[in-house]
Amino acid sequence: MRQDGAWTTATVKAVADAARDVRQIDLEPDMPVARPEPGSHIDVIAQVHGRPERRSYSVVAAPAPGQLRIAVKQLSDGRGGSTFMGRLTVGDQLLVSRPQHLFRLAYDAPGYVLVAGGIGITPIYGMALSLARRGAPVRLLYTARSTADMPFLDKLRDVLGDALELFSSSQGQRLLLPDAFGGLPADGLAYVCGPLRLQVAAREAWESVGRPARLLRTESFGSSGRFPAEAFTVRIPRLDKTVEVPSDRTILDALLEAGVPMIADCLRGECGLCVLPVLAAAGIVDHRDAFLSPAQQLENAAICTCVSRAVGCDLVLDTFDR
Repeated sequence: MRQDGAWTTATVKAVADAARDVRQIDLEPDMPVARPEPGSHIDVIAQVHGRPERRSYSVVAAPAPGQLRIAVKQLSDGRGGSTFMGRLTVGDQLLVSRPQHLFRLAYDAPGYVLVAGGIGITPIYGMALSLARRGAPVRLLYTARSTADMPFLDKLRDVLGDALELFSSSQGQRLLLPDAFGGLPADGLAYVCGPLRLQVAAREAWESVGRPARLLRTESFGSSGRFPAEAFTVRIPRLDKTVEVPSDRTILDALLEAGVPMIADCLRGECGLCVLPVLAAAGIVDHRDAFLSPAQQLENAAICTCVSRAVGCDLVLDTFDR
């Protein structure tokens, strides 16, 4: 776990329900923090299975000077971070990082399409409000199972009006991304945040209308996959090790606990440091990362161990000399 000296204690100042299974949490760090830019995030240290683990959450807003607001989706099949965050109450303290900016909003484009899937609204929310208040041409396409699963709807409706378009999958409503992207000016930008399947669909739609890849900006939800998480086994012949991976733990977690030397950083499937070669996989490899290209994922020759999983099979992996 990276410790770069930018960690501080934060106190929980308020908690509230933002939508079904979504907890809004206001934090006040001990160190001074500037007003966060749209798209920024903080890391927090969550206690998961009795050990400290880093989790990242987008900063939704600054409810008061020196405070940061995040929103956390409660996931019954997650890795434990949302459970820890959902139990926080006013007065609790935890370690947090300074706001970091890896999903920056550019303000010089002639038009914008913002796409949010479920809790993927958290970085998109601030972008939408900021662009609308500047008078920029912007559309927000917001999709979830139902409107009950969409945080911040009232505020978005007030600020965006007809520029907010809602899509409820339970009612059979589907995003038509090629149409939305095709209507952008030549140098228009799209920002997308949501589950893996939404990001894949966005990239395919962007390519289908001939848009330059550099003008599509995405932020990954590396923990989301195509299939529910299940337990499986990883075998490493080089080390003569067989490691069980529970449904609520990652391959990386299980390997580290088994004493396998690993290198990792982002824990979101973005940096590629924890990628290992796949020697055999008789079933499905559920790639949940944003590091490997779609072609590489189809080859199943490598796996991002911090997020990706096996479905209906065990894996045979190799390790690198560390």
